[in-house]
Amino acid sequence: MPDRRPGVRLGEYESAELASDQLTARDLDRLHALQARGCLTLTTARAGWRLKADATVGVVPLDRVRLVIKPKFAIPGEQLMAWLAYALHTTVPTAARRWSSSPDGYADLVASALLEECEKLLREGLRRDYVRRQSLQPVLRGRLDVAAQVTRRFGQLDQLHVRAFDREADIGDNRILGTALMAALSLSTDAGLARRLHDVADAFPHSGTPAAALRALERTQYTRLNARYRAAHTWARLLLHGGGPNDLLTDHGSTAGGLLLAMPALWEAVVRRLATEAVAPHGGRPVPSNGKTGITVRGDLGSASTFRPDMLLSLPGPGTHQHALLPVDAKYKRYDRHGVSAGDIHQLLTYSAGYTPVNAPRAVIVHPQPGGYAQRTLQVGSPQRGLGVIHVLGIDTHAPPEQAGAWMRTALP
Repeated sequence: MPDRRPGVRLGEYESAELASDQLTARDLDRLHALQARGCLTLTTARAGWRLKADATVGVVPLDRVRLVIKPKFAIPGEQLMAWLAYALHTTVPTAARRWSSSPDGYADLVASALLEECEKLLREGLRRDYVRRQSLQPVLRGRLDVAAQVTRRFGQLDQLHVRAFDREADIGDNRILGTALMAALSLSTDAGLARRLHDVADAFPHSGTPAAALRALERTQYTRLNARYRAAHTWARLLLHGGGPNDLLTDHGSTAGGLLLAMPALWEAVVRRLATEAVAPHGGRPVPSNGKTGITVRGDLGSASTFRPDMLLSLPGPGTHQHALLPVDAKYKRYDRHGVSAGDIHQLLTYSAGYTPVNAPRAVIVHPQPGGYAQRTLQVGSPQRGLGVIHVLGIDTHAPPEQAGAWMRTALP
């Protein structure tokens, strides 16, 4: 059944007030857990509670209300699914076109994306594989389970304990999707979407719990037999994790059965793909920025600390076989409206000193620029010498990701 709890709606970095009787003790525990992870801020107010969203969008169903946070700052709602699909390396679902008509925004759209892929799999026919079954049969079919026959039938031969392999749809690839569809059903507010989710979920086997489905996802290997499941599994992982796979997580288990997306993590994933595709035609590639290639601080109290850029690109030098390194950092900040902070300048100077040539230290910041592209260069120096150059690139998040990728190829230094 669709969720009918009253909704409290706000945008990124916006605030809303709730009466003291709108939040139960369990709700307060959930919200404080989310606050500890930087998703929102909950403070006391005169009439009850004040809730302020951070750079997080999505939905959290509480006991008495439903908290809905919509994208406000950098990526408009109608483009969020396109950029999310780009970050996840999957196709943009047709559900992305229905943002304005979706009352619950992001959660309903992710559920629609999963539904779309599952309906496609049903039309093509669910994958089947051989599954071993143990059963009691009147005739020998498969192999006789001698131990079970001797200990349970005591010499009787009217019924035989047999082991056989049957081709069934009750396999891991399908159980993952059945469980994810039920999770999507619990988040949906649209009656029509809920009915479709329920009908399609009945056609899939279930794995029992989201945790079991997630464990199965981690073990999944894609071959030519199940490659067509990859997109559906991508959206399933998003729902089962409560926000996103891998680095798009808001921490599994902390979202109270909700669906939250950390926008800084999404932007980092977007920039990683943009930069990788921008340098590939010229022979460039990303390299690890941790381990032996990390910048470390030793000798202080406690354990050694590490500086690690979001991305480290290896670029071929002009007319030479040697490669130079270029650190790139994704900043989900309003650098379209104000200057780069001193902390970020210090951070990028450290990267440039650690990775780039002494005679040409440089680094790159990539930030969202709603409504246009922007490019500026910061020259950092002292009275004695130049300390480094920081290129600040603004990506138009109102444009399609592919268009932004084409601009990135011309803008990277």
